[in-house]
Amino acid sequence: MKAWDDAPSTRWRWPQLRVRTALKLLAFGLALGVWQGSAVRLSQLMGSHPGHWAPAFIWEVTSALTITLLLPIPMTAVLNAPSLRVGWARFLGIHAAAFVLFTSLHVAVMAGLRHAVYALLELGDYDLGPPAYALPMEAQKDLVTYGLSCAVIALLYEWQARQARALHAAELEGELRAAQLQSLTGQLHPHFLFNALHTIGSVMYEDLSRTDRLLSDLGQLLRASLERTEPTWTLAEERGHTERFVALLAARFGDRLEVCWDVAPGLESQRVPCFALQTLVENAVKHNQDRVGVLEVRIRARAEADRWALEVEDTGRGFGAPSPASGPGVGLTQLGRVLTLLHGDRARLERGAGPEGGARVTVWLPREAAQADAS
Repeated sequence: MKAWDDAPSTRWRWPQLRVRTALKLLAFGLALGVWQGSAVRLSQLMGSHPGHWAPAFIWEVTSALTITLLLPIPMTAVLNAPSLRVGWARFLGIHAAAFVLFTSLHVAVMAGLRHAVYALLELGDYDLGPPAYALPMEAQKDLVTYGLSCAVIALLYEWQARQARALHAAELEGELRAAQLQSLTGQLHPHFLFNALHTIGSVMYEDLSRTDRLLSDLGQLLRASLERTEPTWTLAEERGHTERFVALLAARFGDRLEVCWDVAPGLESQRVPCFALQTLVENAVKHNQDRVGVLEVRIRARAEADRWALEVEDTGRGFGAPSPASGPGVGLTQLGRVLTLLHGDRARLERGAGPEGGARVTVWLPREAAQADAS
C-alpha cells in the first residue's frame, strides 16, 4: 500500500498492492468468512431444523472473499478523496460512485460464486431472494462494510505517510548533521601552515636532521587533515597527531613550552572529535605566546563511571585575562558544537581555572558511545 497526503491532485491515483500483501488480505478474508460461517451455523443448530451445514459457510466465505477482492475500490476512493478538506463535492462524489460500484460488484460476484458452489456441491439452485428486498438489504450491509474499510484504509495511509515523512526528515537530518560535522571538524584544524613553514625555514640551515623530522611531522599533519573521512577517531590517533603538532610548536617556542601527558590505561581506543586535543593545545599556546617564562601544558585523560574526561590545563594567564591572540577565538565554541552534534547532552565542554591560575578545559564524553564507535 502506498501512502498519501491531504493535498488535492488533478492526477488520478491508483493503489499499489504487493503480491504478498494481497495474499495476506485474501487469507484474512477466508479466515473471516469461516469464522462468520461458524457463527451462522451455530445459530442454525439452535433451531429445530438446522439443515445442511454447507450453506452457512458458503454464504459467509463468498461474501468475505468478494469484499477482499473489491478492496481496491475503497482504496482508490481514499487515495483520491483523502479528506473533507479537499471539498465536499469531490469527497461525496468519489465515495458515492465508489460505493455504488462496490455494492453492485459485491452482490453480482457473490451471487455468481454461490450459484457455482451450490451446483458443484449439488445443493440445488441458490436463491438470493426477491431483488426488491435483497438488493437494499445487501446495500445497507455493504454501506457499513465500505465505511469501515475506508476508515481503516485512511488510517493506514496516514500512518504510512507519517512514517515516510519521519524517515525523510531523519535522512535529511542525518545528511545535515554529517555536513555540519565535516565543516566544523575542518574548521577545528588550525591554520598553522605558515608558522610551521617559517619555523622549518629558520632551522633548515642549522640542523638538517631536525628539519627532516619537522617536515615529516608537517606532512603527516596535512595528510591527516586531507584524508580524514569521519568526524571522530581514537584517542591514540588523536594523541599521535597532537604530538606531531607539539613537535612543530616546540621547534618554534623552544624551551618556553613543555607538554606533559597523563592518559589512564584503557582509554586509547575511545573516540574523540578529530583535532580536539590539537585545538585545545593550540588555544593554550596562542593565548600565552608572549609569556617570558615556561608555559606548561598538561594533557590528561581519565575515566569516571560511564563517562570519561579529556582535559588540557596550562600555567598561563587563564580565561578572562587580556590575550595577545588576534581574532574571535572560535576554537572552543566550534568544538562545543561538534560535541553537541555527536552526543547531544551526553557530552559537554567545561572551562575553568587550574591550580596556578591558568586555563583548564575539560571535555566530557560518554564511554559507551565511544566504545560503540570503536567497535
